[in-house]
Amino acid sequence: MTQQTEILGYSKGLFLLANTDMWERFSYYGMRALLVLYLVAATSNNGLAWSTVDALSLYGTFTMLIYIMPLFGTWIADHVLGQRKAIIYGGFLLTFGYFTLAVPSEFIQGLEHQFLYLGLLLILLGNMLFKANMSGLVSGLFKEDDDRRHGGFTIFYMGINFGAFISPLIIGSVGETINWHYGFAIAGVGMLIGLTMQIVYGKLYLGELGLAPAAKVALKKQQPIHTAPLTKDEKDRTKVIILMSVFSIIFWVGFAQAGGLFTIYASEFTDRHLIGFEVPATWFQALNGLFIILLAPVIASFWVKLGDKEPEAPIKFSIAMVMLSIGFLVMVWATYSQGGDESVKVSMLFLVFAFLFHTLAELCLSPIGLSMIGKLAPVKLTSLLIAVWLFCTALANKLAGFIGSLVGDSEQQVENAFTIFSSIAIAGLVTALIVFLLSNKLINWMHGAQGKHCDDEEQKLEEEVAVVATHEGM
Repeated sequence: MTQQTEILGYSKGLFLLANTDMWERFSYYGMRALLVLYLVAATSNNGLAWSTVDALSLYGTFTMLIYIMPLFGTWIADHVLGQRKAIIYGGFLLTFGYFTLAVPSEFIQGLEHQFLYLGLLLILLGNMLFKANMSGLVSGLFKEDDDRRHGGFTIFYMGINFGAFISPLIIGSVGETINWHYGFAIAGVGMLIGLTMQIVYGKLYLGELGLAPAAKVALKKQQPIHTAPLTKDEKDRTKVIILMSVFSIIFWVGFAQAGGLFTIYASEFTDRHLIGFEVPATWFQALNGLFIILLAPVIASFWVKLGDKEPEAPIKFSIAMVMLSIGFLVMVWATYSQGGDESVKVSMLFLVFAFLFHTLAELCLSPIGLSMIGKLAPVKLTSLLIAVWLFCTALANKLAGFIGSLVGDSEQQVENAFTIFSSIAIAGLVTALIVFLLSNKLINWMHGAQGKHCDDEEQKLEEEVAVVATHEGM
């Protein structure tokens, strides 16, 4: 039986799901903050002594699969397990994955790489079942006409970003300054806490929600199958989604440098001393979550105040690309100030401002992603077009790892970083210009379905906050 008591006007089930997902994001982003640094650390420091090239290549492949595999997880949940069992099984796999990475090197001498790959595989499989099904459960808490839906997603996504903010500070600090494996162990403990709360309180606060596979439920309801051919408007809207998905690759290639090349740059070429304290390199990955929490309501309120003057989706996309490029121009300035000298350390403010501009870019771009698909996609193509968007994001993460790896391991790392940062900045500006020039055509192809205007400003504000607070599109 579902417990009906509420907190702040929302069911306790919402806060249970938000708490579970917060701990999952805490574990994932903490592990991700450590991964590249652990791979390149010397064996004397309990690392694996990989080259920067190999470490960033693995990072790119791993993050690519993080985006692709949930597509299979949603099918498994819809046809076999149901969402609730999927997140439970996924939670167990994630927990085992983090604890596998946490096994100390002295206990597995000669098997370090096998344990690394096994741990990452378990995390991928767990993420496949867990991540994509959490939002579906949150949606199931509300009826379609429930005015609390947007506010509920705001609470859920703010929990995600809180977990993303604190994890590099806690897991990163322990892993980087004490022992990498202790950091991975804390990630495992975090996931175990979220999983335990879901198991203990799920039946009480969620009742029957998400227990039955959605496909079987739909079959019983005999929901109509959409077989009619696409109309001209639907074809045009589909073209918009595909084009914006392809253009988004450039954005995510740049944005994904946060966990890769930016981490290397923070560790090797940044003066991290502050009032007698050395800031861990992993802490910089907390900046995106912090800026999201601080700025998402501000940006959402700004769009609302603009009213009819609020930019259309393609214009917001162009603004996002400009902001991304400014962030990389900041890093171009940083590498230029080093003058090619590997021994010169730059101010931490370069990375702080780079993350700030990249977060502003994300806040402009996020409402365009899955929200755009929900507004524009023909019903029978929705799942396919979501897959297209996620495939482009996944491809971008793999490309990000490859491009970041071009920094190399030679004494020319600073010069190579300068080339990478400037190239991405130029690519971003060119993409912004192309989308801007195409904006009128893209807006026409939307045929008024972009859903920009809303009579209830408070509801619009909640919707914007909920959408832009989605960390990294997931």
